[in-house]
Amino acid sequence: MEEKILQVKELSVSFSGGVQAVSKVSFDLNRGETFALVGESGCGKSTTARAIMRLIRAPGRITGGEVYFEGKELLGLSEKEMTAVRGKNIGMIFQNPLDSLNPVYTSGSQVAEGLIVDKMEKGEAWALVEETFRDVKIPDAEKRVKSYPHEISGGMRQRVMIGMMLCRHPKLLIADEPTTALDVTIQAGIIELMNDLRRKYDTAVLMITHDFGIVADMADRVGVMYAGEIVELGDVFTIFDHPLHPYTRLLMKALPVITKKEGRLETIPGTVPDLSKPIQGCRFADRCPDACDACRQYSPAMVEAEPGHLCACHRVKGGEGNE
Repeated sequence: MEEKILQVKELSVSFSGGVQAVSKVSFDLNRGETFALVGESGCGKSTTARAIMRLIRAPGRITGGEVYFEGKELLGLSEKEMTAVRGKNIGMIFQNPLDSLNPVYTSGSQVAEGLIVDKMEKGEAWALVEETFRDVKIPDAEKRVKSYPHEISGGMRQRVMIGMMLCRHPKLLIADEPTTALDVTIQAGIIELMNDLRRKYDTAVLMITHDFGIVADMADRVGVMYAGEIVELGDVFTIFDHPLHPYTRLLMKALPVITKKEGRLETIPGTVPDLSKPIQGCRFADRCPDACDACRQYSPAMVEAEPGHLCACHRVKGGEGNE
């Protein structure tokens, strides 16, 4: 039986003005598994990740739900107790590594800091940092540990961030758009690196991305988010081969293809609804080509259309929802 390392139950996050950025999001993650949250920019993926880490700052606040890590409920912990969980047990790679690294300290000293906090001797910590730099395929590791962030490339900075998280052997790694600012060849290297290290350390990965290419390369299971809600959830092969939600299908059609005869990329018409106002019915109804009267009146329930494949849509059998 697979061991659940993370369970998120009806997690909700609001910001000032009544903006419901995340609304009753639920999913779980097994040990050693990669789960991808995918969707358009602004759909609530990064906010969900930050809420799991208890990094939501004013004017935002977590307004409901539960987050269990290895059976321990995180939202009820004191800040001191949560600080002990961050980094040591749950690591997070942020979108822009240059913003995450301190410009006045060497890259190696920033990686060693967490190890020293874990009561490791300084000499042992530095030896492990050099080994970690080699693990994440940074050339001239002995030299690069003494380099400042501005002295290394964007790809190397991202590798430093990955090394910083993985050297403490966390059981869960949250990667928030880890390849967004990198060119295609560097992206491929980072994805290969993360896959290798995941297998080496049996680390569970929560991948936050809008790129279905990364999903195909890394994910075991996928949750598709729209306007703060998960609208479809299943294993990666099922989502790619048999998407059920109209939003997922439209996202698939928007993927670039190699052949020229396909013409221009398809786009999804309309705009994301204003989350500061009450929304009646399905949040995707105004953009959905399959919308019916029920879609504009009732919010669809998340139902299991087939084993392990869940979808929130009135067109899916059993998807009649709530007012």
